[in-house]
Amino acid sequence: MKFEKYATEFVQEIGSKQGAISPPITQSAAFAYGDSATGEGIFDGSVQKPLYSRMGNPTTAKLEGMLARMDGGIGAVCTSSGMGAVALSCMSIVSAGDEIISIGGLFGGTYALFDETLSRFGVNTTFFDVDELEAIEAAITPQTKIVYLESVGNPNMRLPDIRAIADIATCHGVALIIDNTVTPMSLRPLELGADICVYSTTKIISGNAAVLGGAAVFRAINMESEDKFRTDRYADIHKFIDKMGAMALIPNAKKRALRDFGMSTTAFSSYLTLLGMETLPLRMQRVIDSVEKVAIGLADAGFNINHPCLPEHPHHQRYKDDFSAGCGSLLTIDMGSREQAFSLLDNSKLVFITANLGDSRTLALHMGSTIYSDFTDEQREFLGITPGLIRVSIGLENPEDVIADFIRARD
Repeated sequence: MKFEKYATEFVQEIGSKQGAISPPITQSAAFAYGDSATGEGIFDGSVQKPLYSRMGNPTTAKLEGMLARMDGGIGAVCTSSGMGAVALSCMSIVSAGDEIISIGGLFGGTYALFDETLSRFGVNTTFFDVDELEAIEAAITPQTKIVYLESVGNPNMRLPDIRAIADIATCHGVALIIDNTVTPMSLRPLELGADICVYSTTKIISGNAAVLGGAAVFRAINMESEDKFRTDRYADIHKFIDKMGAMALIPNAKKRALRDFGMSTTAFSSYLTLLGMETLPLRMQRVIDSVEKVAIGLADAGFNINHPCLPEHPHHQRYKDDFSAGCGSLLTIDMGSREQAFSLLDNSKLVFITANLGDSRTLALHMGSTIYSDFTDEQREFLGITPGLIRVSIGLENPEDVIADFIRARD
């Protein structure tokens, strides 16, 4: 029943009761302002009308409003992809000489962004396991601008103690960004202490492999009492706070990242994502029920399964206590070797072999030969990438059919 309130809210908010029910697609790159004074107001933020589609358009604004309400944020900024959202949330905050603390298993693209790309521009990242809380706190310096983690380790399936990490970030006045891609609605990171919540909407929010997209959802800045973004650590954001108050993180992200790097989404992409959101609550409940059944069924059949619903998982109790609404669609199977992993995947009649996740169909991929193929042995070991590791994203199929397919493919 966790997602029932969203089922009503999403279909009611996305549809219109007058005229066209489906949300309109505003397919225009530019917008006419009508008169010069209106144009001036649009550019200084005093007039809330479309400026230019690189900075957003009405269809995208509707999606941003839905995502912000889903997470209890003051607003959101949609991007062309999930990596666009990660880049926007980070690049709008850091400058050369700043530091990021990254916690837990990371999607390969995010790890590469931090380890390879941002380092080229003078931003250093230190990586920690989710349970290294003392080391994480000790690593914070005056140059630390971001603590970053994923709600569920992808693909190591380790679960962070989000409240404990949020307390550390808050105590030291450092921004906390949480990638909540695999657990929309299951977790509300802003309520747990995050400042920014990041999504690849390509995944389960859209749910059908039809559209790329990403989003960053922002909390309101507290204008009545102390707030980390009003300290000297974030002095370069103060001009936005002076002008926009509680909403300052949104124009900061749009002007320091979206405008300058151009990771903008399109009206049609936002439209397709809105259609996916209409059924998201139903799909989330189905997937969360199914992934536990598949994990337990395959473990009972002798597969080496990694999922926190299993009692032997090191974060099983955390799963029961903090992830009562599930931890998304993922589980992993370790077949022991690349050859055995390839054999299982190639013999399956049901799975789609692809790098995506969160689809309506069950997806699977050998990690070492694909996403992490150019990583060093040390990097793969830290991220939990073993030679025979397969990441599986459970879809909407009958879970008994998924179990039977893997058993048949192995045997």
